[in-house]
Amino acid sequence: MSSTLSPSAWLRGSRRPSWLSDPKVLRTEVLGGLVVALALIPEAISFSVIAGVDPAVGLFASFTMAVTIALVGGRPAMISAATGAVALVIAPLNREHGFGYLVAAVILAGVFQIVLGALGVAKLMRFVPRSVMVGFVNSLAILIFMAQVPEMTDVPWPVYPLIAAGLAMMVFFPKLTTVVPAPLVSIVILTVITVAAGIAVPTVGDKGDLPSSLPVPGLPDVPFTLDTLTTVAPFAFAMALVGLMESLMTAKLVDDITDTRSSKTRESVGQGVANIVTGFFGGMGGCAMIGQTMINVRVSGARTRLSTFLAGAFLMVLCIVFGPVVSDIPMAALVAVMVMVSVATFDWHSIAPRTLRRMPLGETVVMLVTVVCVVATHNLAIGVVVGSIAAMVVFARRVARLAEVTAVTDPDGGTVVYRVTGELFFASSNELVGQFSYGTDPDRVVIDLSAAHIWDASSVAALDAVETKYAQRGKTVEIVGLNEPSARMHKTLSGELAGS
Repeated sequence: MSSTLSPSAWLRGSRRPSWLSDPKVLRTEVLGGLVVALALIPEAISFSVIAGVDPAVGLFASFTMAVTIALVGGRPAMISAATGAVALVIAPLNREHGFGYLVAAVILAGVFQIVLGALGVAKLMRFVPRSVMVGFVNSLAILIFMAQVPEMTDVPWPVYPLIAAGLAMMVFFPKLTTVVPAPLVSIVILTVITVAAGIAVPTVGDKGDLPSSLPVPGLPDVPFTLDTLTTVAPFAFAMALVGLMESLMTAKLVDDITDTRSSKTRESVGQGVANIVTGFFGGMGGCAMIGQTMINVRVSGARTRLSTFLAGAFLMVLCIVFGPVVSDIPMAALVAVMVMVSVATFDWHSIAPRTLRRMPLGETVVMLVTVVCVVATHNLAIGVVVGSIAAMVVFARRVARLAEVTAVTDPDGGTVVYRVTGELFFASSNELVGQFSYGTDPDRVVIDLSAAHIWDASSVAALDAVETKYAQRGKTVEIVGLNEPSARMHKTLSGELAGS
């Protein structure tokens, strides 16, 4: 029987979006998208400043990224928009060559992401260990909080009670009702208070002018030559890698929070499509945003693509239609939301004394290395790569110690059997050569590898070295017990590695 559904069956079946049939889900998605849109505005403007472009460029990027990824992405409810990591990567290109080259880089980065996605780069996420993931989450929470510090420094004193009031409302309002997201209530109430009382505090409007019209598609204003390509390509490739790293890590985090699975390959390709669309609309490009995603998923409780789509749509409506009203929102209200997000994002269990006592030291070190690298560089991709390398080193050291050699001499004294147990690879095999008694052993030596596995050429070279040392003393060596893969590797490489 065919598994293809007709359009009417599709609407009636389980694939029908939940928000079409459940008013509660629809309300959650709509309000979640609205809260995210409000939080996106100052962030997008700030990232535009980092990239050295007009505020409208960042806002257009957030609009096109969110709307496009809602349709083609692999992780429902995840928010993609203009981000600080992407802004840092492409800022030098804009500064040295101009805005046209920046747009060209965004489009080319999208192409790179589609290619990388098609090649299966998302599968590399399986090699990111849990300790790195915890470090990623904790460093992200720290960065979100640190990003709010400038908004709490050298500001009028009313900012502080406003932030405190916003935090209090987000803590206690959900105890009364969860019909309306607490962050939205906090933003509305604090805006009404500051406007009605005429309290002079920094507002969203102070960050820059909001756009008054929708973006218009067009080609980047650059010469289409090989020279342009060689100039743009390094920045585009760096942007593609950073964007994919942050997006895939964020998708994995949302998977864990929602207990659902997402298509990382589709998300990788979707990020590329979204950046290409963004580039043709004159945006600065972007990737998944952990802060806004946490607002949407963890704080607002959104779970579908609708919230992502509406976040982008509401963003443009707020800027174009309600620009004067949005400009009056006090930054203190948005700072309070982001502080609450940072607190909710941080994995407090990971630093609890009881957890630290039980956790292997290597796991804790890897988590700390990841956090330190991310916080020091403000680059999540660097932290994840360094943390993963640290985890590999810890793993290699741990596994290397599992390789043991024990010797048993036959009663007649004519043969000694060495039993090797564990995993033989470059780290463990380096010590293998020194665990044999070449001078005192009898003339016949048997090396039993039935409880071991050969993983690489280093192990074969080590076994060859053992045989050579015995042969120099006129003794014979017999290697037995190899499993099929180990035997195949040993047969292929043995005797071929001398001098390498």
